[in-house]
Parts: sequence; structure tokens; C-alpha cells
Amino acid sequence: MASVAEYKGLKAGYYCGYCESREGKASCGMWAHSLTVQDYQDLIDRGWRRSGKYVYKPIMNQTCCPQYTIRCHPLQFQPSKSHKKVLKKMLKFLAKGEISKGNCEDEPMDSTMEGAVAGDFALINKLDIKCDLKTLSSDLKGSIESEEKKKEKNLKKDGSKELIHPQAIEKLGSGEPSHSIQVHTGPKPGKGADLSKPPCRKAKEMRKERKRLKLMQQNSAGAFEGLQAQGQPASLLPKAKSNQPKSLEDLIFESLPENASHKLEVRVVRSSPPSPQFKASFQESYQVYKRYQMIIHKDPPDKPTVSQFTRFLCNSPLEAEHPANGPECGYGSFHQQYWLDGKIIAVGVIDILPYCVSSVYLYYDPDYSFLSLGVYSALREIAFTRQLHEKTSQLSYYYMGFYIHSCPKMRYKGQYRPSDLLCPETYVWVPIEQCLPSLDVSKYCRFNQDPQAVDEGRSKDPDRVRILYRRSALPYGVYKKNHQEDPREEVAVLEYANLVGQKCSERMLLFKN
Repeated sequence: MASVAEYKGLKAGYYCGYCESREGKASCGMWAHSLTVQDYQDLIDRGWRRSGKYVYKPIMNQTCCPQYTIRCHPLQFQPSKSHKKVLKKMLKFLAKGEISKGNCEDEPMDSTMEGAVAGDFALINKLDIKCDLKTLSSDLKGSIESEEKKKEKNLKKDGSKELIHPQAIEKLGSGEPSHSIQVHTGPKPGKGADLSKPPCRKAKEMRKERKRLKLMQQNSAGAFEGLQAQGQPASLLPKAKSNQPKSLEDLIFESLPENASHKLEVRVVRSSPPSPQFKASFQESYQVYKRYQMIIHKDPPDKPTVSQFTRFLCNSPLEAEHPANGPECGYGSFHQQYWLDGKIIAVGVIDILPYCVSSVYLYYDPDYSFLSLGVYSALREIAFTRQLHEKTSQLSYYYMGFYIHSCPKMRYKGQYRPSDLLCPETYVWVPIEQCLPSLDVSKYCRFNQDPQAVDEGRSKDPDRVRILYRRSALPYGVYKKNHQEDPREEVAVLEYANLVGQKCSERMLLFKN
């Protein structure tokens, strides 16, 4: 089995849907009659992407909106607050059937601050910190009482009083927020310090103490396990709270009540070649696509036809493969269908490749926009990648298509972290955090900071490019000796070889008419 492709060359000066430039886009493309999953894996690792059977590569330093290949690390992925919000919203809808439909747009992703704070706590938890919680609590209370006495003296001098609730100290010792009842009789408004607010330094120190106390409580969980191992009775051991965050799977597959209002089922069906399940649901799936294109993308009713849907999202050049060490469903192209109460509400088009799950497209019923299905499906696909990894260990990445920093609406992909961007010159992966400062300055960037680094996978011997001519496969060096051709044809072959790289150029068959 070999890949067969027909190179179409450069296409430049056409409409860009991202910046709406009429002549800004530039890309090279080829028509893939067939592709092995390994060849396509190697192609997307060089910046290629498929749309149906057409495979294209943006010319990054020429196109108006450079499109950088982005991949996420599902094994290290932790859902953010906004991700959790989407998952909880779906669970609430499934359980109760009632949800606010006021905002139909996907929630914005949170900033990187949450991840930075989580990293600090992870580092602290690795340290061997031992402390007596009673001593710490006592010290904290003593410190607070001392501060309160000093403050009361100062307030008396200034003619003002502040009454502290008797349970405030206990709450501070337990790590809970305190609430004070204040009676302000200080200076007139606009004159002097605002005595209704505590001094900034004291508030900061109190937060530090509460943080320290919380860390000690977390570390007490480890001590709890150690005492259990020594045979201490459970009744004598201190109670420790579990601070382990819920995994993505815990959040997605949280149990629902028996009388849940809705039932959601996700089915993975092979789209090429079409499986019986795919054929049986084809019309229903197409109708969802048609409504999505008309309502979300404002297509006229005659544009999203059955043939257009088939060419765009059903036909695939990928050959189905079922190796013994691969996933149970095999490799190739699939539709991940979301069935709600027996009807399709969304479909994620995906490719399962040797090292990744590659997201192709998502369409959904606009009536369910309030469920943030774009975010929800991405999280389900990340979880699906983790599931496939359990049997196929090398399959450990989730490719999200292209990241377009110059288009603000396309930056959301950068919030699924950790993730990498592909350097457009050396084709090495670089963590997105290192790329963003450069992209803020220039929309086209070389991410590899080593000035000596080159494209190691480039074509080094074009004569070894494999050609398919009159049903025979032969090296390009042999082909060009026996066939007089236009010099422009040789330029096209060299261009093709450099874009696909040495490995693919020697495995794939370049079709010559």
C-alpha cells in the first residue's frame, strides 16, 4: 500500500476568510488519491492539512494570516476553570434539563495565571515540609490577637472603634475567610485614612498565614497515610481533606441521577470507507451540517449540498488500517457523533493517526449552541486521545489544526495547554509560551531560536523522489532521463520534494500523467 498524490503547485492571491483580504492567501496543494496514515502523520508534522482529499500547506512567509500547526499534550492536560464550567453546564443540562440560554457563545478561556499558581503549589508540595498544625494555628491566633490589640490602641487614639466578631479568630485559624463588624466613627469623609479598611500590610500577612496553614493541611494528608501504615486507629487520626483536582474523565463522566432529564451518547463511526453505522445516520448528520452552515456561517440554502458535504467532510484519502498494536477502531477517518435522546446534535470529524488524534472539523445543531459544543467536543476529543493512548502508547497528541495568532477569534486554541507550535522553518515543536512574545511583534516568526538549526527532514536528493507513470513506480532520476519534459515540471518536482520532505518523497508516489 502506497500513497498516491498529484501535485497542484502554488495557489496565491485568493480570498482569506480570517482577515477578509481578497487576495491575501497563499498555499501549495496536492490532490491525494490515497494516503497511508504514516505519510499523513509526517505531512502534518511539516505543516500540511487536509480538506477532504485536497491536502494543502500555507506558504507562511507570504500568506496574509500565517497558520501554525498546533498540538496539545493530552496526558498532561488539566482543564481550566472555563473548561470545567462548560463540563458542569453539560452535566446540569443532562441531569435537570434546565439551563440559561442567554449567552450562546462559547465561554472565553481563562488566562495563564491559574496554571502559574497551580505550578507554584505543585512545587511546594514536592518539598518535605513538616510542621505541627496546632502550633501553627496557635501562632497564627497569637499573631492576630497581638495585631488586634495594637490596632485597638491606635483606633482609640484616633477616636474610632472597631468591633471584631468573637468567631473571627477561629475562622482565620481554620483557613476560612473572616468577617468583621465595623462601627466607624473616625475622621470625616475625605479626611485622613479610611479606618474601615484594615492596613494593607496586615491583610497581606494574614493571607500568607492562611496560605501556609492550607499547605500544612495538605501535607497532613501524607502524614495521615503514614500513621495508618503504622497501625494507628482511624478514629485517632486527624481528618484530612483531599485536595487532588478532579481529572478530565471525572468531570466528563460524573454519574447522573436515575431520573436524569437527558441521555447523551458519543459514537465513533468510520466515515471512509463508510461503515454501516455511518451510512444509516448519513442523512440525519447531513441535515445538522446544513443547518449549521446556514445559521452559523450564513451560507445560502443551495450551498451546503449533499455532494459538497460528502467532498468536504466524508471523503478522505486516508487508507483504513488495523494493525495488531493499534487502537481497536483502527487508524483512518471517523465521525464522532453526539447523540442526545436519540438524535444527532453535533459531529466532530477526526483522523486517528499513529501518534495523534487530528481534529478536522466540528458542526452542530445551532439550537444547542448554549451548551458550548465547540469547547465540549474538544475536551471529549482530548479524553478520547487519552483513552486510545492506554492501548497504543505512542498515540499521545491531540492536533487542533492551525493556530492563527493574527486572528483574535482563532487564538482560543492556545488555551488548551500544554501545547506546542510547529516552527515553519525547521519543523521542530516549540512550547507555545515561548512563541507568543514573538507573535505579538510579528505575525510570521521562526520559533527555533538556534540560528544554526536547519530543516533536517528536507529533501536531500530529488532524484530519489518516487514517480508513478503508466502504472509503474520509478525514481525521478530515471524518469527524467527517459522523458523530455518542460523545465517548469522539474521545478515543480523539486518544490514538491522540499515541501513534503525526504521521507515522504521516497515513500509516496507522485502521479505523472
